[in-house]
Amino acid sequence: MIEKWQITTLTSEQEQIKARLAAELGVSAAVAALLASRGITTFEEARSFFRPKLDNLHDPFLIKDMDLAVARLNKAIGNKEKILVYGDYDVDGTTAVSLVYGFLRQYTTNIGYYIPDRYTEGYGVSWQSIEFAKNEGYNLVITLDCGIKAIDKVAKAKEYGIDFIICDHHTPDAELPDAVAVLDSLRKDETYPYRYLSGCGVGFKFMQAFSISNNIDKKKVMEYVDLVAVSIASDIVPITGENRILAYYGMEKLNKTPSLGLKSIIDVSAMSGKPLDISDVVFKLGPRINAAGRMSTGNEVVELLTTNKPEIALEKCSDVDGYNTERRDVDLSTTEQARTMLLSEGNPENKKAIVIFNPQWNKGIVGIVASRLTEEFHRPTIILTHSSNGDLISGSARSVQGFDLYSAIDSCRELLENFGGHLYAAGLSMKEEKFPLFKEKFERIVAETITEEQLNSQIPVDLEIDFADITPKFWRIIKQFNPFGPQNMKPTFCTRNLIDFNSQSRLIGKDSSHLRLVLSDTYGKNSKLGVAFHSGDMRNYDMSAILQHLKNGGKINICYHLEDNTFNGQTSLQIVVKDIKIVE
Repeated sequence: MIEKWQITTLTSEQEQIKARLAAELGVSAAVAALLASRGITTFEEARSFFRPKLDNLHDPFLIKDMDLAVARLNKAIGNKEKILVYGDYDVDGTTAVSLVYGFLRQYTTNIGYYIPDRYTEGYGVSWQSIEFAKNEGYNLVITLDCGIKAIDKVAKAKEYGIDFIICDHHTPDAELPDAVAVLDSLRKDETYPYRYLSGCGVGFKFMQAFSISNNIDKKKVMEYVDLVAVSIASDIVPITGENRILAYYGMEKLNKTPSLGLKSIIDVSAMSGKPLDISDVVFKLGPRINAAGRMSTGNEVVELLTTNKPEIALEKCSDVDGYNTERRDVDLSTTEQARTMLLSEGNPENKKAIVIFNPQWNKGIVGIVASRLTEEFHRPTIILTHSSNGDLISGSARSVQGFDLYSAIDSCRELLENFGGHLYAAGLSMKEEKFPLFKEKFERIVAETITEEQLNSQIPVDLEIDFADITPKFWRIIKQFNPFGPQNMKPTFCTRNLIDFNSQSRLIGKDSSHLRLVLSDTYGKNSKLGVAFHSGDMRNYDMSAILQHLKNGGKINICYHLEDNTFNGQTSLQIVVKDIKIVE
């Protein structure tokens, strides 16, 4: 249950910016406040925010080592060397491989791709793949969404005469692999203007630079921007700066002219003919792409996303959808088992971190289970299971808002065989006998560094407004904040002292567990339609008691976001309630 609404408070400087933007842009104070809180300070920045332009993409050659990467790729194509495109098995990795492989095969026939098996090879560059490259005569390997820590593998490949170009976006160690080029904006010596590209985004910038060096029409690489948007959404990277531009045009292409493979996934997700947004990618398209790597092999995804043959797209998409159904069944049962194990250890509220190991679980779904437990118990969570690699156990970690999970894991590096990731998500492996030591140390480090605020579930609220502020113009402008995502989330508002309008609110749903609300201010004006679902943050609420309070003339405070609701061909604005507080 939510303990606190975290309402954004503008600084004195932001208040001045708000007043200036409201005057210069001709928008309401509420809209100007939302812009100021997102770091937008000038008219020009606002225009770039509302009207993203491809011309504002940065020069890809500003990325360190990009000139070396392009020169080596040009040499390989010119000399007809064999090129292997290698990527991780998740959405970011498979979309990245699909983009780079799909683009380069137009200019060379000596190219292949490789997605490691999650169960036999694990995350990142595998020893098996090095031997494969050697045996198949590959001269150049391009890694995508992985490779930044593959020091020993790259060294072995070099002994075999195989060069590497690494395209990654994960945090590197002090020592970088001895590759021809290492493209990673998180390098300590990197000066590129934008640091938060997805793995697929780094691949896009590489192909953009390759196109410039060969005078290829820039429209050619833009044909793959829908894949970049899918990676940005699914990998939960900030939708700011360059990512915002790529997501904006990628979603536009996804809605108008998606690639054959993505179109088939849209169709099987029952999304055809509907406007897609970032949340649709996150919750409908992304899981289907991920499911193949979790339940079978990511190679099937790349085949789907790069095919030009409708019959292959239909076959592979059917397989991918089947894997997703299977994955959903497995992850729900595993989550319940993990929850039972956690509760058997005592009250989760007495813990500062959750670390659970079960050798029987499917390695492919531990990340999903970690996410579910993090959301439910609001604790940094690590879920581990047996790896197929000898005596190792491996798994996934997820964090809560504001807590640096990667640093906490890094503090335990002497107990680990391998690890990598981001601020809020990571993967790791260790010898099984090291698990008790790791669990003890990780839990201690979290307990010493996490704050009480980070342990308490909160709803960030962008702005407190009145229903009178929600005008048609206000809603038109809010929709232009799309695409939404990290650092530009869908705005959450709160409004106080609302009453039931003309006794129209009622319970809905098969079991009458949800609320259909018709609310207004205390004067009975500015009524709005809304819905409150008995799930997520509100799963512990008694909806019938809330309704009875309203029917008795009581008032409520709500926090919510806005959305268009289409019913019987008519579209209208509705509020989607995230939390309710009864006014006593």
